[in-house]
Amino acid sequence: MSFLQFTKETMTQKLLDVFMLGRCAHEFSWPRRAADGSYYQVCLLCAAEYKYDWKTMRRIERLEAAPEPAIKRRAHTKKPTWVPRARRLKLDTPVRYRVKNLGNWSEGILENISQSGVLLHGPEQLPVNSLVEMVFEMPEEISGQKNSNVLCQARIIRSKETRDTEAGLGLAAAILDYKFIHQS
Repeated sequence: MSFLQFTKETMTQKLLDVFMLGRCAHEFSWPRRAADGSYYQVCLLCAAEYKYDWKTMRRIERLEAAPEPAIKRRAHTKKPTWVPRARRLKLDTPVRYRVKNLGNWSEGILENISQSGVLLHGPEQLPVNSLVEMVFEMPEEISGQKNSNVLCQARIIRSKETRDTEAGLGLAAAILDYKFIHQS
């Protein structure tokens, strides 16, 4: 291989690298908490990390380095007696859910999604603390993708009957993780 040919291939590779920068179709994980208490998201495709703000439900800026775990000793502080609710993103999205790896899927409606999880209404009563699977379209504000269906792992944290009998039972679930469902 001649020097000219080597230089040409190297330059071609560098140009491809430059053109491919920012070309990732980002598919973001559920926001994670850093050691300092801030939140960030990681792209499941390219591993880029971005700060995430739950108040505005938006990615703020790209992080250059992974959040470093810091060991801090906590001073004894009095916890506040009132904590504001996490911001909710109102939805009216179909959801399929079931106890993890068991039984038939039930269909319901996802009412809202927040930092703490989701609220859905459906016909199937599920016990508190049960692990569930849900399939629904994750909002673009969280996933970074339009029309992105996800298989979500969650834990039922609250269950109650609603006044509206057509809406079904109200189930609150804390999201543990999710995977994008790619249709072929």
